[in-house]
Parts: sequence; structure tokens; C-alpha cells
Amino acid sequence: MDRKEAIKNFYIVDIDGLIHSKSQNLDSEQKKYAHDMSSLLSWNVKDHSKITLLDVIKNVKATVLIGVSTQTGAFTEEIIKTMAANTERPVILPLSNPTVKSEARPEDVLKWTNGRAIVATGSPFPPVDYEGKLYPIAQCNNVCIFPGLGLGVISAKAKKVTKKMFVAAARTLSDHSPMLKDPSASLFPSFDKLREISREIAIVVGSLAQQEGVAEKTTREELEARIDSNMWSPVYPVYTRKK
Repeated sequence: MDRKEAIKNFYIVDIDGLIHSKSQNLDSEQKKYAHDMSSLLSWNVKDHSKITLLDVIKNVKATVLIGVSTQTGAFTEEIIKTMAANTERPVILPLSNPTVKSEARPEDVLKWTNGRAIVATGSPFPPVDYEGKLYPIAQCNNVCIFPGLGLGVISAKAKKVTKKMFVAAARTLSDHSPMLKDPSASLFPSFDKLREISREIAIVVGSLAQQEGVAEKTTREELEARIDSNMWSPVYPVYTRKK
């Protein structure tokens, strides 16, 4: 679908409820996602002047829930269970940090969805033991993409960073999701694998920069050599004081 149609599938809820065309004091970015109030009048809600998160989930049959509110416990049991009724594998991402600000605890999300939810958090959480199975909780952190993206841009000597580069980096990272092989595994790869994944992301980003005409053309071998030479190694010299 085109961008205009895609945006219609996003629903942003803030302290005053769902953002729509009648909402006050919206900034330019919020306005892009504001739904026409006339399209919401047919919704089954108690109060159209303040459409809640639960109202949205019930009326649009939402399947993905992203939390960046810093409101502890904003994802209630009723909200999670209502969403879980819409899809076999609800995606629930309470991304606010620190941990005490998380919209929901992973252990509650898994309990309320009978272990079906795909969960990642903004802060580190321990694995969850649910009905005898251990569910690792992935931390959704920009360290998973930004180092590789930057490495690719610098190594290719790209003149700018394009939107396609971010998409390509995200898709490359997604290829390494442990959940692809095991539905109960982590959504994100472990941090100890990020060095090799960052190199792979850098190659994809650098190659795309050349394809898009924002970087000089080189052979793949030359690009990889540049990436390898630019990769930082956390090795420090040891100094001793002369006697």
C-alpha cells in the first residue's frame, strides 16, 4: 500500500486519548497520524471526546502494541487480553525505560496471553519461567542497528543516510532473530552476536549507498576491506609506571 494508506493503520494514543483531527495542540509529526474524527463516530466507545487505548484495540482489532509512554502499567490485563483475542501472536513491546517505567512486565504479558505474545522491552528484564518453559526477554535497543549502519555509511563514504538504508538494516537484523527457529526464543539476537551482525549490516548499507548513488562505486571486496579496517576493537594497551 502507499504511504497515505499505511499511515491509516497507525493509532497513536497519548494522555488525552486517541489523536484525531479534533485534538488540540498537536505538533507536525502528530498531525500526520491524526485520524479524521468523522471516521471514528461509528466506533463503539463511551466517550468520543477521549477515546482510550482499550477503545482503539477493541474497534480496530489491533495486533501490535508499542509503548513509549513512561506510564507504569499502562498495558493492563484487560488491554493485553483484548489484543490477544485479535491474533495468534500479538506483538507487545513495552519500550519505556528505566524498568520501573515499563508499560507492562513481561511475566504478566506472557501469563495474560498464555505464552503467545512476542515481547521485547526497552529495559533489561530477566527470562520468564511460564508453565515450565523459559522465555528469554529481548531488549529492543538501538545498539542492534546503529553501529552497523554508521559503519556502513562511513566505510562507503556515503554523502547521506537514506530511509532505505534503515529498512535494509532492520531487515538484515531480523534475519538473525532466534524466534525464526523457535517461537519461544528471543525476538532479538543476543548482544554477543552483534559484532558479526553489525558487520553484515554495514555491508548491506554500504552496498545500498552505492546502488542509490550516494557513495562512490567500489568492488564488494574493497567495501568489505574498508569495513574491516574501520571496525573498532575494544583492545587497550597496558601502561606501567617506570621506576
